[in-house]
Amino acid sequence: MNPSNEPAGPPGAPPAVEVTFHFNVGDRLQYACRLLRKAHRAATAVSVLGDAVLLERLDRLLWTFEPLAFVPHVRCDAHGQVEPHLADTPIWLVEQASHAPAAHRVLLQLHDTVPPGLDRFERVHEVVSAQPDERAAGRERWRRHAAAGRLLVRHDAAEVPG
Repeated sequence: MNPSNEPAGPPGAPPAVEVTFHFNVGDRLQYACRLLRKAHRAATAVSVLGDAVLLERLDRLLWTFEPLAFVPHVRCDAHGQVEPHLADTPIWLVEQASHAPAAHRVLLQLHDTVPPGLDRFERVHEVVSAQPDERAAGRERWRRHAAAGRLLVRHDAAEVPG
């Protein structure tokens, strides 16, 4: 099934990375927390890619966004290192795609541009708010992903009830 009607690639080629754009979200970080909570409940390991300031905000929010919920996560240092006893944590906050564990096949991409290294993942999630500057950056990322031959999927958060 190819919901975006993009070409799937030549026979025998590795499958294209599936990029799901979640757009019209109210608050990108709150939405990211809900996606990560859902991934954790489904026992899916996820790396979150963003700049240091955004990851610091997300790190704090993951502790507080829901009073009775805990989403286990670890923040890598600038070199992609974590304490050895935290290496099995299912959600990693990383500043570069290359810092994500090899076993992580899902990436939540929160940069305003398309960083290198995304093709090693099976699925990438992009989150775009309804703010005009974020929508413009999201459109540019869509074009870059399409040009790279990735399978694009639309998810309009405004159409989801509740």
